[in-house]
Parts: sequence; C-alpha cells; structure tokens
Amino acid sequence: MNFDLSEEQSALQQKVRRFIAEEIIPCERDPRQTAHGPSEDFRAELIEKARSAELLTAHVSREFGGLGLDHRAKAVFFEEAGYSLLGPVALNIAAPDEGNMHLLEAVARPEHKERWLRPLAAGKVRSCFCMTEPTPGAGSDPSMLQTTAVRDGDDYVINGRKWFTTGADGAAFAIIMAKLEDGRATMFLSDTDVPGFIVERSMDTLDTCFPGGHGVVRLDNVRVPAENILGELGEGFKYAQVRLSPARLTHCMRWLGAARRAHDIATEYARRRHAFGKPLGSHEGVGFMLADNEMDIHSARLAIWHTAWVLDKGHLALHDSSMSKVLVSEACWRVVDRCVQILGGQGVTRETIVARIFADMRAFRIYDGPSEVHRWSIAKRIIKGIPREV
Repeated sequence: MNFDLSEEQSALQQKVRRFIAEEIIPCERDPRQTAHGPSEDFRAELIEKARSAELLTAHVSREFGGLGLDHRAKAVFFEEAGYSLLGPVALNIAAPDEGNMHLLEAVARPEHKERWLRPLAAGKVRSCFCMTEPTPGAGSDPSMLQTTAVRDGDDYVINGRKWFTTGADGAAFAIIMAKLEDGRATMFLSDTDVPGFIVERSMDTLDTCFPGGHGVVRLDNVRVPAENILGELGEGFKYAQVRLSPARLTHCMRWLGAARRAHDIATEYARRRHAFGKPLGSHEGVGFMLADNEMDIHSARLAIWHTAWVLDKGHLALHDSSMSKVLVSEACWRVVDRCVQILGGQGVTRETIVARIFADMRAFRIYDGPSEVHRWSIAKRIIKGIPREV
C-alpha cells in the first residue's frame, strides 16, 4: 500500500481545505444552525457554495453529478470536509444521504436512480433511512425487525414504527426496511408525502449537526408499489451490508476531520495560554495529552486508509470496517475529550467549537453499530477462523 497522495489527491485535499476555511467556517455561527441541524434554507445556501466550487457530492459517479472518487480519495476529501461540522452538509456528503446515495447507485434500477438518486446527488432534496425501531424492534440486532410489508395487489402495505431516523423531518423520500410475511427483510423506496408516512417528532439529542434531526416515524398503512422495491425482494439484510460498510468508514473519515479541528484549537491554546510561569503546552500534563492526540489521529487515519484500500479492491471489508469503526470512534473521542480538558473552562463553553464537536461526536460510538457489537462481531470471525479479505 502506497501512503503517498497522488498529485490529484493532494490538489483536491488543498482545494477542500481552502473551501472549508474560507467559505464554511465563517458560517458556523449562523443562527439558522438549529438544535436539529441547519435549517433548509441554510443548507441550500451551503450546497450552492459547494456547487459553485465544483466540490459537490464527491462520492457519486460523474454520471449522476458527482466527482466519482474511490474510497481512498474519499478518505482525504471527507476528512477535510469534517474539519467543520457544516462541511459534510455543504459538500452533500453527510449522513444519511451519503450512504443512501451509495446504496442507490449500487443496487437501484435505472428508473429509481433517475427518480431518487439524481436529485439527491444534486443536493435538491434530502432522504432518510428507516431501519432502527423502538423496543421490541430492531436496533443493534436487525433480526428483531418488526415493521411489516404485506402484499396487496400491485402494492405492499407497510406498518411499523421507526426512530433515530436521521433527517426524517424534511426528507423527500425514505428507504424503508420491512419484513415480508415469510420473514425476509426487504427495502422499499417511498416518497414521504404519501398517506400514512408520519413524522411524529424529532428526538431531543446531544448532537445538532444533522439536517432534520433524528425522527420518530410511524408507518400507518403506507402503500408502496411493488415496482418500488429497492433491488430484489428479500435481500434487505444483504443490501444493509452494502450500505453500512462504506457508511461506517465515511463516518470515520468525517469525524477524524472534526477531531483534528479540536486538536488544532487546543494546540493553539496550549501555545498562547500561560500558567505557573510558562505556556500550558510546556507542562507535561498538557504536552502529553497533545502527544496522545497526535498518536490517536495518526492511528485512526491509518485504519481508515487501510479499510478504504480493502474496499477499493472490491471487498465488502466487513471485518476491517468493524475494526475501523471501533478504533476511530474511540480514538476521536479520546482526542476531543482531551481537548476539552486542555481548554479548561473554555472547553465547556461555546467560546470555541470544541464543545459542539464534543457533544456531536459522542453518538459516533453508538450509531452504525456500537463498539460492543463490533467487538463481538470481530471476535466471532476470529473464533470461526474466517480469514480477512486482504
């Protein structure tokens, strides 16, 4: 594996870095950043900035308006985007839309790509992914899926309840995971303005960076034409893996950028703030935290780049993406927690963006599989002697 960036990757890295610094970071205190993410008009303005810079939707193929980056190039691009919490939104690579676009491009039929993928890739609409359910439904264990889809003529009638549905409020369409009468999981595509698709509320959560927040959705006899099955009938769990492995990794990429931002802020503070006769960073207690940050950031980046390399070889990278999800989520959390400590009182205020990053990042160790579930999954593969893909 070559750790050098190509000329194209290096140029793209610098272009995104300048864009975030000059166009996006100055927008971070815009009052339209709400408790449930940027307002829709604010999001649209950010999207237009990226469109003008020709940096929109980097992960989607050029056929659908993206830059067509491979996973290795995405690792560079997404990290730079994540340096601002608004960056992924502006560049149209934020969850859940980014993962939904990847899934649609990999699985959807041509007519579905035109109807749903193309406007999503253009940043004209948002989407949501309806999978997680309240008790006794599916959470970390997808086999507990309770939402049902029953055939009725040319339609499927879907009933169930979902929550932690990121972006539900304001989404134009949804990918819905439901089980058939024989128990097989299937994904369905549905517009959200149809009868029975009800966003009951947005949940009150620590994070505030995702447009539309995290919704509780009730599916009350939602009728979906059979022609709007995503991919093949009964293949829902397989498609979930197609979506989740890359999506886990892109989360890692974006949050690594945020951790680096916090580290940069804490480092600058440690240089200029004096205590007990010398700069904070000259005290071993603070200096060692900065050193540990550098090591965590470095190891996280290496894990991401390796998994991106495995994905670019055409593998699902289930084992490697699980390892990266745990390694990176926990490393980034340690980095940001140390940054709060270094900043002292300022670290728990809105004087810098570090407190925002701290609050937004905490959920990263839970969504797309808690660390405990990934460790369990990794252990099962070890015990069974399943070889790694590369």
